[in-house]
Amino acid sequence: MPSSQTAVFRRLVNAHMAAPPVVVAPDETAARVVARMVEAGASAAVVAGGEGRIEGILTEQDVVRRIACRRIGDQPVAGFMTRPVLAVGAEDPLYKAIGFMRRKRLRHMPVVDEGGRLVGMLYLHEALAVAAGPLVDDIDRLTHEDSFEGLRQVKAAQVQVAKRLFADSVPAPDIQALISDINNDLYRRVLRLALAEMRATGWGEPPVAFCCIVMGSGGRGESYLFPDQDNGFVLADYPDDRHNVVDAWFVELAERMVRALDQLGFPLCRGGVMAVNPVWRKTLSQWKAQVSMWMRRLHVMMLQLCDIFFDFRPVFGERDLAAELRGFVTGAAARNRPFLYQMFEVQAEHRAAIGLFGRLVRERDDPAHRGHINLKYGGTLPLAEAVRLLALKEAVPETGTLARIAALEAKGAMSGDEADYLRGAFAFLTGLQLRQQIADYEAGRKVGNFVDPAALTERELERLKEYFRTINDFRSRVRGELTGRLV
Repeated sequence: MPSSQTAVFRRLVNAHMAAPPVVVAPDETAARVVARMVEAGASAAVVAGGEGRIEGILTEQDVVRRIACRRIGDQPVAGFMTRPVLAVGAEDPLYKAIGFMRRKRLRHMPVVDEGGRLVGMLYLHEALAVAAGPLVDDIDRLTHEDSFEGLRQVKAAQVQVAKRLFADSVPAPDIQALISDINNDLYRRVLRLALAEMRATGWGEPPVAFCCIVMGSGGRGESYLFPDQDNGFVLADYPDDRHNVVDAWFVELAERMVRALDQLGFPLCRGGVMAVNPVWRKTLSQWKAQVSMWMRRLHVMMLQLCDIFFDFRPVFGERDLAAELRGFVTGAAARNRPFLYQMFEVQAEHRAAIGLFGRLVRERDDPAHRGHINLKYGGTLPLAEAVRLLALKEAVPETGTLARIAALEAKGAMSGDEADYLRGAFAFLTGLQLRQQIADYEAGRKVGNFVDPAALTERELERLKEYFRTINDFRSRVRGELTGRLV
């Protein structure tokens, strides 16, 4: 058992699965399968067909209900197995698998790879050994059943889980990744509920394939506790004469989704970056045309839209649509140097909050936070923006800040020392920001991005200044590459 009592939130299923004790073909006789289960002391046998894809499972309960005291002779096991089979992905978070198995009262589940091929078996009692007692309640809340009230409990559990992880010295970027994963899972579950409601009320199935994407911090996997909504739809192409019918269907879905997310605690985006806005609800071809227009016009507002959009990631639906759009955006940006120049110019004033003489730049305009430091706009945002621009220049498709840094280092576009400093800056700043948000929440204050320098230790202030300088030096370097200017 790991020393960390919150490791369950950072582990994947593949680290805790075992080899399935009995795997049989569909035409193997039931009698032989039962004999093999007895020999192996196994409580289940997985029935797998071609290429290892699961077709069914024979459990002890199946043996008792369907086979015991019957003359089964040479009948194939396919006639007695349970189907369809509930399975978990090898790359799924362990806590999700535990919650699902507890909710469905399953003692074991087959584990499959991305192609649906059997790769192992997860046993609940072994998986629970990773979770400390109090965390099981958190897991149950985070994986609550798909009802609106259940999803409220999932959202409410986030702060408690984040607090536990932070107290357990888990790096802030890892906590952000978990929060983002939970939020994106809530998107998926809200959409499933909305689709079921639409089927029940006569709207029927989606008229064309679609993918829901999230943007901003959610798209980078860097969400904090209460992010607002930044979402859109990518639709499969369809004939123009179907537009009124198809678009009306997706307007209805978007309205249901946005309304439900708002009620769950995802505030409406003040800039209208939501699928209810036709700017963010388009077919794949329309998205490509719109992005090309944004990049060609080089208007300030359109450059700002690109800034929001370029961090998108899929959360529900046909991911191939988002993958094709990502490939298009990555290639188009890398080929368009004037566009990248102008993107930096729009963000030129977004610098880390430290002046020429090493003094921290403090808030002046907001009375509630006068004298404080905005860690988002004076820290993590300038860093994320500069890393994004360099990643676009180098045709890096990743969206997360740390993933982009790793890819840039691997391509030789960033030295090992520079990458190490930037990773350190990102981890330190996000840690301060998350700590402050947890404190704000527990004190009943509005959760934000401001920290009082007086609340920091002398060492923290030194590191804050050091990392702010690192960010500004990096931004100057990126500016030099994109614009030819040294400062």
